[in-house]
Amino acid sequence: MHQKSQSRMGRALTPLLWIGPAVILIAVVVIWPVVVMIQSSFQKISRFGIVQGANGLDNYTKLFEEPDFGGVMFRSLIWVVAVVTLTVVLSLALAQLFNQKFPLRNVARWALIAPWAASVLMTAIIFKWMLDPEAGLINMLRVDLGLLDALGGPEADPLGQASTAMPWLVFVAVFVSLPFTTYALLAGLATIPSDIYEAAKMDGAKKWRVYWSITLPLLRPALTVAALINVMNVFNNFPIIWAMTHGQPGYSTATSTIFMYILKGSDIGESAAMSVVNFGMVVVLTGLFLKVSRWNTEVAR
Repeated sequence: MHQKSQSRMGRALTPLLWIGPAVILIAVVVIWPVVVMIQSSFQKISRFGIVQGANGLDNYTKLFEEPDFGGVMFRSLIWVVAVVTLTVVLSLALAQLFNQKFPLRNVARWALIAPWAASVLMTAIIFKWMLDPEAGLINMLRVDLGLLDALGGPEADPLGQASTAMPWLVFVAVFVSLPFTTYALLAGLATIPSDIYEAAKMDGAKKWRVYWSITLPLLRPALTVAALINVMNVFNNFPIIWAMTHGQPGYSTATSTIFMYILKGSDIGESAAMSVVNFGMVVVLTGLFLKVSRWNTEVAR
């Protein structure tokens, strides 16, 4: 009887040998930093990282009273919505294009990988150089095309004005997000059985009807995963904005992640509070996205 009990216990504990290392890794790399982050947001910490004691809710009070806090949070939301929406829409078109057979299709697919393979920081720096008002390639094109007056004159800095800097930041973010999203959707298109399209063709369904009623519903799992990963990546994106504008002029191009980094230079506790707010916003945005996308609703085939 005792041996049977030990045998049952051994079988019950066997899975832990497989999932145990993963659980430990998640606890150390994910859960513990979150715990420390939340703990730090309630402490008074010097600029040199020395904990000077508990600080209650003062860090959050100070954060919410920042005059730029509201604008930064609203801009963060617009940033995520704009980049993710444009990325998904363009990726749907590119995936559909690259799913067709045409000359040099493989070359075009490889070319699409380039922005993904390159460092995000390096890409952002290259675009910053290209937008230089004096020697940048884009400024040179403006001269050649005679667009200087329309775009602010030869001295205008596209990254020095909020009205032009934010659109350029969105453009670069979409540029680096397109490859992953397009390939994720291409993988989703590859899983759709061809006989479904043949049946629709025999029924006389038009192309737009086939795409709307067959392709998009069956593509929803891949689309949901790609969009969700984009939401999290874009919200937490740091290199593009920091390398191109540092959140300037003022805080006009700063998102919550940039704002958090700037606060770290003067008040680590307040910066930790901003980190907690960021974490909460990611959880809320992810939950809302999953609810709206109905990710757990099975698609009938």
